[in-house]
Amino acid sequence: MVQFNSEGSWSAPVPGPPPDPAAAIDAALAGLEGLDQLEPVEHVGRFDAVHSALTEALSSIDKV
Repeated sequence: MVQFNSEGSWSAPVPGPPPDPAAAIDAALAGLEGLDQLEPVEHVGRFDAVHSALTEALSSIDKV
């Protein structure tokens, strides 16, 4: 991936340790809080968002 700096020139990405997925997983699961206060029709959107966030966080473990 090419990254551009503030002067408009590009720089190669710097390798580093993979992000810790624990925080992203906790944040995704927090999206399930308060479901009991929502109408069931609103649950689908919430579940989809949590599923997407979990998929992204868990796939970052293996850099898939």
